[in-house]
Amino acid sequence: MDYIDPHIHMVSRITDDYETLARMGCVAMSEPAFWAGFDRGSVDGFRDYFRQLTEVEPRRAAQYGIQHYTWLCINAKEAEDVSLSRDVIAMIPEFLDRANVLGIGEIGLNKNTKNEATIFLEHLDVAAEHRQPILIHTPHLEDKYQGTRMILDMLTGDSRLDPDRVLVDHVEEHTIDEVLGRGFWAGMTLYPVTKCTPSRAADMIERTGGEKLLANSAGDWGPSKPTAVPDLIFELRRRGHSEALIKKVVYDNPLEFFSRSKNFHFNPRV
Repeated sequence: MDYIDPHIHMVSRITDDYETLARMGCVAMSEPAFWAGFDRGSVDGFRDYFRQLTEVEPRRAAQYGIQHYTWLCINAKEAEDVSLSRDVIAMIPEFLDRANVLGIGEIGLNKNTKNEATIFLEHLDVAAEHRQPILIHTPHLEDKYQGTRMILDMLTGDSRLDPDRVLVDHVEEHTIDEVLGRGFWAGMTLYPVTKCTPSRAADMIERTGGEKLLANSAGDWGPSKPTAVPDLIFELRRRGHSEALIKKVVYDNPLEFFSRSKNFHFNPRV
């Protein structure tokens, strides 16, 4: 089955992973800007990173017939440096017309601090001014519920933003209902250790019916599996779910959400 991975960090993967993903049915992906494994020290470091996301990774993906898209921001881990964050945010509009840029992301909170919230709100200003969709990072583990509520409150408190153009990622059982209930799209990240297993994701799909729900692998620096979406496909088939429902979650829903971006020009496989 063809599928789209809506959140995968290919800068942290070797080129062989692109080939494996293509063999497993991945036809498109989006790569949000994120932490590099260390805190970067200058705006020029981010400018080079944005060039990698908009120039290098699309070429690597295209070698294997995969369409590569991206999102731009300074991530929450580095948002404690407000001065650097503001310099990076001021640079983002330079890249918004690049052919594979879908919007602003992944923005959110890490430790739910005041500085993180300040930089989150300033990212929202850029998204609103330039009419960009948004991809949201929600915090990990013990900070997730509180951080998710803080993020949702800031989003719904901004009348310029349409929830239908916002994807709130890394949802789990205790956050998914509120995300969907407020009209946002929800993303489930399939990790082998934290966040969400394919089995738990299948449970959430059964509970919600799969409306406005996406599944991704993240595929980043830590323990992760870039082929986690095919694992979910297998789990749903094992449970006897229809091909239509599976396709909705792993292909149709990403297509529908990404279509909110003026830069999304997908060429389906014929």
